[in-house]
Amino acid sequence: MNIAITSGLIILITLTIMLIAGVPIAVALGVSSIAAILPVLNPNAAVLTGAQRIFGGISVFSLLAIPFFILAGNIMNKGGIAVRLINLAKLLTGRTPGALAQTNTVANLLFGSISGSGTAAASAMGSIIGPIEREEGYDPNFSAAANIATAPTGLLIPPSNVMITFSLVSGGTSVAALFMAGYIPGFLWGLACMLVIFFMAKKRGYVMRHKFTAKEAGTIIVQAIPCLLLILIVIGGIITGIFTATEGSVVAVVYSLILSLVFYRSIKVSEIPSLLLESAQMTGIIIFLIGCSSIMSWVMAFTNIPTAVSNALLALTGNKYVILLIINILLLIVGTFMDMTPACLIFTPIFLPICNQLGVNTIHFGIFMILNLCIGTITPPVGTTLFVGVKVGGVKIESVIKYLLPFFAAIMVVLLLVTYIPAFSLWLPGLLGYV
Repeated sequence: MNIAITSGLIILITLTIMLIAGVPIAVALGVSSIAAILPVLNPNAAVLTGAQRIFGGISVFSLLAIPFFILAGNIMNKGGIAVRLINLAKLLTGRTPGALAQTNTVANLLFGSISGSGTAAASAMGSIIGPIEREEGYDPNFSAAANIATAPTGLLIPPSNVMITFSLVSGGTSVAALFMAGYIPGFLWGLACMLVIFFMAKKRGYVMRHKFTAKEAGTIIVQAIPCLLLILIVIGGIITGIFTATEGSVVAVVYSLILSLVFYRSIKVSEIPSLLLESAQMTGIIIFLIGCSSIMSWVMAFTNIPTAVSNALLALTGNKYVILLIINILLLIVGTFMDMTPACLIFTPIFLPICNQLGVNTIHFGIFMILNLCIGTITPPVGTTLFVGVKVGGVKIESVIKYLLPFFAAIMVVLLLVTYIPAFSLWLPGLLGYV
């Protein structure tokens, strides 16, 4: 039997058994990968190679951006920035049907572009806007669905840790280019959900009763400007080459800390150690996961698994659009039971060579892959953003799913547009000279 088929089956069977048994995914990745090369290498050499690949996989300068962006997100999540952005979103959405749910969408877009976390956005926005929507007579299931459906936009709109991960596993794709490529798909997602909210809210008669005075509007804008400047400083600095993505992550930490400690005074100095500890714990999980997945990436390359998968798909059909549809379906299925980071680490080395062979740009592939996996965060059985949104909204999953279906339909349209029209991903990077 071909070594690629043998190793692939060993990885698939071992990984499935270990995940069902509840083994942490990082450990399962490492063990299944080492098991896959035992038919080729002796046990000592296999373990030694695995250890070398772990250290090699995490000894990358660009990975330093991940802990700093995580820390910046935690500071901003607890630093009162969410409230300012919600007030700005209220002002922007005006008195359109479902204005509070529209506010939730815009606030998720703004907060996501600062924190880069879907679960943080769902938690922060749902806990603040949800009670207000209840007072205004909104159905809690509708409110929760709008919050859940729009929270993942922060994973597409930079900064985004999963984009940094993709940059690493795809062979050094420009992080700045990926950041720029995520804007239009992210805003398309938000716009599609706003259209759904408009029609659902119009049918139910949800309107905002409060009208802002000129003085209130001015105060809201002034208070939100420092938050928005963070986006301009960090993303602007990265794309203009003033600093790298890693250096930009440090700038984000310093700026958000000054904003929360001095300007808003919403965080005390005594709270900083707990923020550091929480960020370190989250970073440790991600970095260990990346290290263990490096073994799998090497095993796949060593045993030619991506080539075997590519040949199988191309033998099935030579139609580029059909293959992209198959890849989308597989990624959607994967996203329902696997978190974004491990899915990105595992499936990028498999699908990227196929897409490159079909003439698909690496940046384009990265964006529609991430978009696919974002959808997985709001679908059962392991959708983290779904569970956070349901908990914060005080509703049950089985009752909110019915309200999520129209949002899923709209998001799927966006996925197809982004997949089959490369300009949605490549226009901004191309404008800035990255493509």
